[in-house]
Amino acid sequence: MRRLFGSVRSRATLAATLVVAVALVAAGGAVLLSLRSNLIGEAGTDAERSARAVASSLALGKRYDQLSLDEEDEPVQVVDENRKLVAASEDLERISGTDTDAVKPRARPTAPAGGEEGEESGDSDQDADDDSSLHPGEIDEKTTYTNGSATIDGETGDYRFAAVKVEVEGKGLLIVYAGAPLSAEKSAVNTALTVMLIGFPLLLAVVAGVTWLVTRRALRPVEGIRGEMAAITASEDLARRVPVPDTHDEVARLARTTNETLAALETSVERQRRFVADASHELRSPIASLRTQLEVGAAHPELLDVEGAVEDTVRLQRLAADLLLLARLDAGERPAADARFDLAALAREEAEGRAGVTLEAPEAVEVAGSRGQVGRLLTNLLDNARRHARSAVRVSVRREGEWAVAGVADDGDGVPEGDRERIFERFVRLDEARSRDDGGAGLGLAIARDVAARHGGTLTVHDAPTGGALFELRLPLARSDR
Repeated sequence: MRRLFGSVRSRATLAATLVVAVALVAAGGAVLLSLRSNLIGEAGTDAERSARAVASSLALGKRYDQLSLDEEDEPVQVVDENRKLVAASEDLERISGTDTDAVKPRARPTAPAGGEEGEESGDSDQDADDDSSLHPGEIDEKTTYTNGSATIDGETGDYRFAAVKVEVEGKGLLIVYAGAPLSAEKSAVNTALTVMLIGFPLLLAVVAGVTWLVTRRALRPVEGIRGEMAAITASEDLARRVPVPDTHDEVARLARTTNETLAALETSVERQRRFVADASHELRSPIASLRTQLEVGAAHPELLDVEGAVEDTVRLQRLAADLLLLARLDAGERPAADARFDLAALAREEAEGRAGVTLEAPEAVEVAGSRGQVGRLLTNLLDNARRHARSAVRVSVRREGEWAVAGVADDGDGVPEGDRERIFERFVRLDEARSRDDGGAGLGLAIARDVAARHGGTLTVHDAPTGGALFELRLPLARSDR
């Protein structure tokens, strides 16, 4: 079953078919009930019409044998207040659903001498007047309905019976039962049910087929995207892109988002490849130099350059530390949100002991984040400024709205406008800083910008008032300090 409905297309087709099936069953049931109710109501109206016609004849004083009870081949009964049959349709053979199942009225007894019948009749009339609220010749406006069956001339059928009361002078309260056949109702309901039983499956088949085809057409671009992604995974060619359908729906947005993800992934992978290549290149030189010095020292101890070996070792240590920090930053390491420190005090600590560095920090400026990482950022900026300054480096810390701003300016040659973004790339050195001994590995400014970004801030470079470069760090103030 899971394999049968494992695709979106099959599940969509099944869901649409089930919804339509439920709707059709509900609508069909409502139609059948409404049709049956209307036809039963019409049959009740016909039965009431016949019953009132007979009641009117009785109210006018017609005798029982003068009543027209067989004109429409419908069952008619007239019973008295004691529920005894006094008149009925001549061809009526069997009946149910009324107060009596008698079909032939009993013969009336012969009146005894002395007018006893008249006295008995008088007593009956008096009782009827006492029990009935109707006046002689009046027909009750209320009609009651029942369902039953009757057999007329050997044919049995279901009927809707209407009962009407009438007060007849000399006869008391009479009840007229007249029936109307329900064969039309049964025929119509059965016909409608047959049409539904035939038509509903055909309609459901059409709905299922159309849904299958429409869903297949709608999901065709998704299959194209899936196939292309599978090919990209197999070939490891991140330069490929998935096809974007010429529509403006969710599938087209999915394709565009997928291509954007592939582009970002390609950029990230290419960046990592360059990073590994550049790191290997940077590590190769000090390792080769250190190995050469050690090999020479092993063969000729008197020629061992200990200072050079120490410098290469320190350089390797710094480069390894930079690479480790970059790896942690690339992994998404973020500072603790509740850690706070004074940026002005930190800048003061980093500037102490450095020749030619002046600090302007008139007040405490509290920011949130990692004190160690921001300290590393300031160290890299100060090292870079000292490397390019002619004589002086100026550090300033101030508040500016909701930001803490730290600036490191030198009086060197500055940074050309076209290189002001490139210098923050990894392993990038400008022409005047190509020396590995003086210019480092080209990771300091890249680390500084990554640290600023991880703290929700920015790091940019501008022209300094003294003519050199001004590196400006912006970090959000701590919440309690805003």
